[in-house]
Amino acid sequence: MSEPAADAVRPVFALLPEPADLPPRLPEPDVADLRLEVVLGALSDPLRLTIVRKLLLESEQFDHPCSWLGLDRPKSTLTHHFKALREAGVTRQRQYGLERRSHVRVADLDARFPGLLALVAAWHPDQP
Repeated sequence: MSEPAADAVRPVFALLPEPADLPPRLPEPDVADLRLEVVLGALSDPLRLTIVRKLLLESEQFDHPCSWLGLDRPKSTLTHHFKALREAGVTRQRQYGLERRSHVRVADLDARFPGLLALVAAWHPDQP
């Protein structure tokens, strides 16, 4: 049996503790209702894949507004992509006044689809 390649090491996700005084969650599927084909469909868009990867690997706080990502896209486009991720069950969003902040549902996705987020984290936008 051969040893795994050095670059096959599982990435470390930026998992930060959940603050106590969070606003309620926006509607999302329950863990038991997460469907692989829906999650993969949401992740099939390179921009959404980039969003999830950045939230997994670079989070500086529990959740982030879309402006934190520094993506050069119209706000309406980003809103659409964040909604698609939330409705698929990939991210969780909360309303903070006028802005929505997001984080990846790591525990839920790992429970339903072990290894999926490691693949997302290992993906690089410049790969074919």
